[in-house]
Amino acid sequence: MTQQFYSNGKLLLTGEYAVLDGALSLALPTKYGQSLLVNEIGEYKLIWKSLDENGSVWFETEFDLKNISQKQNFEYQKTGVSSTLLKILTEAKKLNPEFLEGDTGYEVTTILTFPRNWGLGSSSTLINNIAQWAQVDAFKLLWNAFSGSGYDIACAQNNTPILYQLTNQHPDVNPVDFNPTFRNSLYFVYLNKKQNSREEIIKYNLVKRNKTGFVDHISDITNKVTTSNSLRDFEILIDHHEDIIAAYTGLQKIKERLFSDFPGSVKSLGAWGGDFILATGNEATPDYFKHKGFPVVLSYDHLIF
Repeated sequence: MTQQFYSNGKLLLTGEYAVLDGALSLALPTKYGQSLLVNEIGEYKLIWKSLDENGSVWFETEFDLKNISQKQNFEYQKTGVSSTLLKILTEAKKLNPEFLEGDTGYEVTTILTFPRNWGLGSSSTLINNIAQWAQVDAFKLLWNAFSGSGYDIACAQNNTPILYQLTNQHPDVNPVDFNPTFRNSLYFVYLNKKQNSREEIIKYNLVKRNKTGFVDHISDITNKVTTSNSLRDFEILIDHHEDIIAAYTGLQKIKERLFSDFPGSVKSLGAWGGDFILATGNEATPDYFKHKGFPVVLSYDHLIF
């Protein structure tokens, strides 16, 4: 019998960077995500295959289940996807020692429904799927294996926009009725570059400034964004959000860098510098970005529940 698990992708509408220090943030699970299929086999090994959104194999490997929990097995793996996968599996086994025990082997297939380079959570959806399979806490699995705020794990587990906040390193996740009347004026634009979130977290943690006021300000904007009832109010809030993040991190705003002549508002999402941005506009907006060399422009309803 095939076991099947699924997790949603993610976008962080407010709270990028600040979410790491406890800012209230608005996160949006996406209609795109990743499945994980598990079949038992007679051989005591793990056969892994990863498919992209077109059904093509982009990664495959095999692990000897006799050694998967042994430290040297991880240390001698080549860097890259294999080592990342083995690290997740090893940490899952630490959380549940019965995981991958016995004399049964497995053939596992992962299937993405979005291009890997979009940055919608190929890693977080994998972690949440493995956590479901191993019957462990996905947040603990994330933090034991890597780092991050965990908002992407919360998105993986929810089918509605959520308010997310770390309180004493505990994830508070609350569904929110974020259904703006101006949703037809919201577009998501892919910047043709996948951002390394872990590298950006390291850079952010090196910033030594007073975070209390910064976090409180972002939390206040998040609360106002969730209740904004006009496009103009929403634009003022996200423009202000961009100003605050830029001032705190010292990073240049994406609109100043690439889209200074765009008439609407432009906001970075998640780690600045790659993945998707949010733009406000009208039916002419997709053509503007396509003419600028950014062909992937998705409407709010296309991407968000």
